[in-house]
Amino acid sequence: MELLEEQRETWGTRGGFVLAAVGSAVGLGNLWGFPYKLYSYGGGAFLIPYIIAMFCIGVPMLILEFSLGHFTQRAAPNAFARCNKKLEFVGWWGVILGFVIITYYPTILAYCLSFMWYSIESIVRDTPLPWAGEGVEGVENAKNFFYDTYLGYHKDSALGGFQWHIFGMLLGAWVLMYFCIFRGVKLVGKIVWITVPLPFLVLVVLTVRGLTLPGSMEGLVYYLDPTWSELAKPTTWRFAFGQVFFSLSLAFGVMVTYASFLHRKSDINNNASIIALSDFATSFIGGLAIFATLGGMAYASQQAGSSIGVGDVVAKGPGLAFVAFPYALAQLPGAAWWSLIFFFMLITLGIDSAFSITESVLAGIVDKTGWKRGIVLPVMSLVGLGSGLVFVTQGGLNWLGTVDDFINGTWGIAFLGLLECVVLGWFYRVENLRQHANERSDWRLGKWWNFSIRVFIPVVLGTLFIWSLFDDFSNADGFIRTPEGEWILPNCVGLMIVGIAPVIAIFMSLMKNPNRQDSIVCEKTVSDKCTTQGRSASGVAFAVSVVSGVMIVWLAAAGMLEGLLLYAAFALGMSGLLVSNYVLNRYDHELVTPSKLARCAGIIATADVSACIAAVLIRLADSSAGAGVEEAAKSIPADKLGAVSYVILGVVTLVVFGGLGWCFYRAIAAFGSDEPVEEMK
Repeated sequence: MELLEEQRETWGTRGGFVLAAVGSAVGLGNLWGFPYKLYSYGGGAFLIPYIIAMFCIGVPMLILEFSLGHFTQRAAPNAFARCNKKLEFVGWWGVILGFVIITYYPTILAYCLSFMWYSIESIVRDTPLPWAGEGVEGVENAKNFFYDTYLGYHKDSALGGFQWHIFGMLLGAWVLMYFCIFRGVKLVGKIVWITVPLPFLVLVVLTVRGLTLPGSMEGLVYYLDPTWSELAKPTTWRFAFGQVFFSLSLAFGVMVTYASFLHRKSDINNNASIIALSDFATSFIGGLAIFATLGGMAYASQQAGSSIGVGDVVAKGPGLAFVAFPYALAQLPGAAWWSLIFFFMLITLGIDSAFSITESVLAGIVDKTGWKRGIVLPVMSLVGLGSGLVFVTQGGLNWLGTVDDFINGTWGIAFLGLLECVVLGWFYRVENLRQHANERSDWRLGKWWNFSIRVFIPVVLGTLFIWSLFDDFSNADGFIRTPEGEWILPNCVGLMIVGIAPVIAIFMSLMKNPNRQDSIVCEKTVSDKCTTQGRSASGVAFAVSVVSGVMIVWLAAAGMLEGLLLYAAFALGMSGLLVSNYVLNRYDHELVTPSKLARCAGIIATADVSACIAAVLIRLADSSAGAGVEEAAKSIPADKLGAVSYVILGVVTLVVFGGLGWCFYRAIAAFGSDEPVEEMK
């Protein structure tokens, strides 16, 4: 296994890399996505599948992407190409989806900049916030200000009028992103020392302030008290795993790109753990701040004679960030100052994620073409700004929500994460990446990591993918067309975007690369002396996998995805998967290669096992339908936290501080015993 010793820009310090990666993982979704999902899907009980997902999927995949980027010293497209020249399109797929994100993500930053400006105006003029009000009137004021006054929102409009005041802030967001990355990762490594710690400090201040508000306990009850019955519902596990996967910026090529700029002796495993734990801590603390404040807001409203409770103001997406939060902040003494602090925090959270994705797109293009950053970045920024103009129209919010759901949902990043694990697990010797990570990390990975990348994670993500497809196409309101036969235009456009992405990715991978160094391939070369082993076992695995697949297709066509036949198909698929994995583990060495049937059998068996598990989960979801997530959450008593909630707080504190403490201890111990990291010359 040969390391690529070519000159490449590196991060100034290990801390700069860690903070930049934390900044990419921690974004606006941490401050409304995580708290909303936790509240909606079991309260404190949601943390059980979330923590499992964090350690079983989040950390292993972060290590995978860090190892790939660090080993190849290239952005995602060329990183995959250097593992296997036929896999370059996988990296481009993630880069293209990342570019779609940076066409609309700056629009959300523009909203934050606007609300921060309104806060500054209120401070300077010594006037109330433009959405200020109490009780029911305050809720209506906040809602009307965001949707009517600010957005001019037309729910049924495809585009509508252009909102110039939003465009000005959108231009400002792109200028900020440009100046954050135009000088390369060394400048990014300095900027993140301000933009990443600051939100943590503001979150702590807002949390302390929220906890001191009268009625804050009501919000914490909604946030933390577990609804154990929700654990029996597959949707709870689905959203918990999905939140971890999307929150950590996996499969966009961001982490591969960032790791490609690391020093050759830099740690991989410990850095991944620190980043994942920091992301979790930010989400959880953000939830405490948000729901404590919302509890105080509900209490103030009730004191004013309103019947509004915490559950009445919890809204998804923009409704939480730009309606509920502004209303809650407007109830505080010195409301304009708190609003300024809050939206400045949102900007610092969002800007890190925005320029990290931009950097991954930029690095992919530069690595492929050899063009200079100083030319590519301005052109890419102008294209991104122009493409984002659709989101600053009166109907822009419709497009923003739909495109985001497709890119960050089943059809986009979830499937790409599945593909990433499959191609690296079955078409590349993933043991190379494990050895590479262990040679330079503060602690070492065991063989379990190979099994996780090749078998466990693909099965989990494959199950979520198949299950979500069923949910989409079984929707009573329709997915592509309504029951009345009308086309659902936003969904059609979303499908078109995710459908075109792999086509463009393949086209980009076929383009000739003028950079000769990128023709080096890190895959194991099979020479004439290399023998093929495991043909018999591979043949058996392939046969049982195909039989399992045929059984599943027949059962689905007959509408009988249940009973003993389904379990028999699952057993056959699992047998094929385990045998294939055994063949690759035993025969994938320098002078021995496993039969190609083993790789094919493993992929087929992964699909078989995923389909069987998804069928069981679908039936469980049907049997639990009617309980109602909102109803279950609102039934929680709002007097005080129960003993279980305090246990949850204790466990989370132990996981975060204990985990981070252990990681830092390993880093200090390794620093004291190893040679200092040197910058590659």
